[in-house]
Amino acid sequence: MGITEQDLVGAFYEMIRTAATSIPEDVYRALKEGYEGETNPLAKKQLEAILKDIDIACTRKVPICQDTGTPYFFFEMGENFPLRLGAVNAAREALRKATKDGYLRPNAVDPFYKKNSGDNTGRYIPWIHIDVVEGSDLKVWFMTKGGGSELPATLIMSEPILGFEKLKSGVIDTIAKYGPLPCPPVIVGVAVAAGGDIALTLAKKSLLRPVGERNPDPNIAKLEVELLNAINKLGLGPHGFGGGLTALDVKIDYSYRHPATFAIGIVTSCWATRRASAVVHSDGSWEMTSKHIRYTGSGCVI
Repeated sequence: MGITEQDLVGAFYEMIRTAATSIPEDVYRALKEGYEGETNPLAKKQLEAILKDIDIACTRKVPICQDTGTPYFFFEMGENFPLRLGAVNAAREALRKATKDGYLRPNAVDPFYKKNSGDNTGRYIPWIHIDVVEGSDLKVWFMTKGGGSELPATLIMSEPILGFEKLKSGVIDTIAKYGPLPCPPVIVGVAVAAGGDIALTLAKKSLLRPVGERNPDPNIAKLEVELLNAINKLGLGPHGFGGGLTALDVKIDYSYRHPATFAIGIVTSCWATRRASAVVHSDGSWEMTSKHIRYTGSGCVI
């Protein structure tokens, strides 16, 4: 028996529920290591509260943050995957169900008429980015981003000759400017591209990469570490209370650009980097590919 739209609804619903209530292992590990190494008392207290929040959400299966964010889906859709429009329909239906069940707060508002749809769907929401690839599977990433983490989103249209200088200064200036608003410690996504739309999309997609995973290009990987160290030297710390952990990581991606353009996209997560990934097979079976902390009966652990 082949895959049905309801199979997809079930898979997407579980991804949404997991992302909303259980932090990814890589993010949890980075926050815990930051807590253990923090010497600033106020910063340490903030990280302690964050870890307690995560434990309560995981244990009780409730949202990690009251702002459950704007929903994003990123699809790598095999050319032979049998349900294409069905995957889009299923994403919307899973969001409606997750909202009704209390895992998501209704956050989709018409900008002109100020009406909330009530179910996290609306014009172009959820935002679904689709890449068509070889094969018959559907690889899915779900991410929900709160309003605070969207505030620092920055586009810099640089002259190519100043591109890398503007990239470095732009990232540091953006984090310093917005301070506590995106709820640090954050993950910073950066991308260079031909146009602003491409740069911001790639920067946002880069937030899907696990904390600690470096770009395979050694020069870009070196720049990621350089920027991460520079951000943490700002001393903003968790929620702006000072300390050594302002960013958990920096991720950089790029596309080929036009000779006359050097678009730089900069985005951040908040400390609650809520994402999940899965692969769905054409026979309807699926498995989660992201790892999350789990409840063991006496608490939540990696």
